This record gives sequence, structure tokens and C-alpha cells, in this order.
Amino acid sequence: MSKTIMIVDDSMSMREMVALTLTDAGFSVVKANDGVDALSKLNGNRVHLIISDVNMPNMDGMTLLGKIKANPSYQFTPVLMLTTESREDLKQKGKELGAKAWMVKPFKPEMLISIVNKLI
Repeated sequence: MSKTIMIVDDSMSMREMVALTLTDAGFSVVKANDGVDALSKLNGNRVHLIISDVNMPNMDGMTLLGKIKANPSYQFTPVLMLTTESREDLKQKGKELGAKAWMVKPFKPEMLISIVNKLI
């Protein structure tokens, strides 16, 4: 059975690019367009990894990260922040909230797969 990864990004083109990279590598993908959508799609469903952008409308990635880690069902689910943000203070905040990795866009598909394989 393939591992399931949730992609959370408000950019449809970025969601599709990440999804294609992951499905080509044999993963199952669930897509969400912001934090609110992600939480509604998690809803007790098993995911092995969450990849989230930081800057999104409705609920940003940092807020989503805090809510994921506060939920007993997902507190141990690894989260990779995939974002244009490279500021050290944001990376530190992400780490404090429970992010396992931080990757800056644009990404190289082979690098993304390498990080994903280390996290799950």
C-alpha cells in the first residue's frame, strides 16, 4: 500500500507540480488549497506526511501546523514546510511549532523526494 501525502498550497499550479512529483514516485496524494481545506480533509483520515505552504488565505501554514500538532490524531505526523519564505525567524517558529523540515521554492523534484523519503 502506498503512503499518503497531503499537499496544502493556495497555488493550483504548485499543488499540481508537487502532486505529479509525488505520484510519479509512487505516493498517494490528497490536495488542499489552504489550512481550512486541509483540516476538513484530514478529518481523521490517515496521512503519512503533510507538505504545506506558509503564506495562504483563510488559514496560513503556521496556524495549520499548530492545529495539526495540537490534534492527538496527527501530533506525530511529520510536516514539511514548502514555501518561498527563507527567513530564519520563520524557520525557527516552524521548528518550534513542530515542522520536521523546511524547503524553499522553487524545488528540485529529486530533492523533494529525498526529503519525503527521510520523513516517512
